[in-house]
This record gives sequence, structure tokens and C-alpha cells, in this order.
Amino acid sequence: MYTVKQLADLAGVSIRTLHYYDEIALLPPSTTGDNGYRYYDEGAVLRLQQILFYRELGLELSQIQGVLDDPDFDLITALQSHRRVLLGRINRLHTLITTIDRTIKHIRGDETMSNKQVFSGFTEEQEKHYTEEAARLYDEGEVRKSAKLWNSYSAEKKEQIKAEGSVIYTGIAAAMDEGTTSPTVQALLARWHQHLRYFYEPSIERLRGLGQLYNQSPEFSANFQKIHPDLPAFLEEAIAHYCDSL
Repeated sequence: MYTVKQLADLAGVSIRTLHYYDEIALLPPSTTGDNGYRYYDEGAVLRLQQILFYRELGLELSQIQGVLDDPDFDLITALQSHRRVLLGRINRLHTLITTIDRTIKHIRGDETMSNKQVFSGFTEEQEKHYTEEAARLYDEGEVRKSAKLWNSYSAEKKEQIKAEGSVIYTGIAAAMDEGTTSPTVQALLARWHQHLRYFYEPSIERLRGLGQLYNQSPEFSANFQKIHPDLPAFLEEAIAHYCDSL
């Protein structure tokens, strides 16, 4: 058994955080002593680990609670999913590191890089293109609004948006084995829904259309297949279910 302080020190979180998780019933103590102290067993330790993993994926606390409390939640499946997501991040970071190394050699004159290679590993423009192309299918005026909104963000904010988009799509790909209607996938799609608001206000019709576009547009499909070969079709089905549940 761990006290609040011991668990906080073990996990690298604050005591206040654990108290808050208890207040919202996300991580209640395993038992409470006669002195009112909270105590946590191994099950609570593993649940906290899952909470921190899902926070790393960008899920809100309410979404995490829904996932963990789902009767079909399986810890080993979740851990395998987290592993795939983290491996995807590692691969992207390796690509960026390789780009840095090659750029240094390029500047020193030891290697020649094309302009396209200089930006290998970056996805901001791709993400921007996705949203603008989708908006264009519905309303040409949305393109101008989207561009204006995007240009209003700072460089730091754009980086944050880019990173969030990457987390969402790789997270969905990592959870594909759980099925299109799984709590993990649907929670990530809720995050995706909110993410689109960085570019424009997405109606249910537009969300559904995006799912179709991701799978049926050769350009979009090819890019999502780089994450996982079956991701385009999976996204269309999962997004359709998400829209039906709204």
C-alpha cells in the first residue's frame, strides 16, 4: 500500500493532483484509514499509469474516465496500444534527428539536400492542407476563413496544433485492433472533433464528409496509409459511428 505522498513521489505527480483525481472519482483510494489517510494498492498504481499514458495522448480527464471505466477495458490491450503510439513517435523523432544531421552536413558542404528533404519529418503544412481541402468541398468562403484563423496563431501555437494532430491520428492507428466503436477510438475522435476547431467550425455533415474524404480521396488516403495501410477505411467507419452518436 502507498500513501498519497508515496504514490505522488513514485509517479512524479503532485499530492494535489491525486486529491483531485479522487474528487472526480477518476482515481479513488483503494482504502481509507481510520485517520482519514488515503492508501493505494497495486491496482490503483496501474490505473494511475493508464491515466498518465492517456494524458500523454492528449485525452481529457472525462474521456480517460470513460475509457478506464468501460466494462470492455483491457489493461494489456491498452498497454500494447500505448506502445505502438510511442513507437510511432519515436520513429518520427528519429526522422527529425536524421533531418537535423543531414542539414548540418548540407550546410558544411558534406552532403547535398533537396528543398523537400530539408523538411522531412514535418507535417504542419500537410495538416493545414487537409483541413483547407475538406473545407473547400463545402464552401469556398471557408477556405479564406480557415487561412485567416491559421495565420492568427503564433508559431508556438501552430507547433502545438501540429503535435496534437499527430497524436490523434497515430493514437487512432494504434488503437485499431480495439475496433472502430471502441471507447479509445471514439474518445480520440472527440479530441479530433475539437482539434478541427483550430481551422473551422465542423458540422456533423462536415465531419462525416471528412471521414469519407480520408478514405476515398487518393491523396488523403495515401497520406493516412503512411501511418497505417488500413487507417483510411478505419477512419471512415469510425467517424461515421462517431457522427451517428452525436
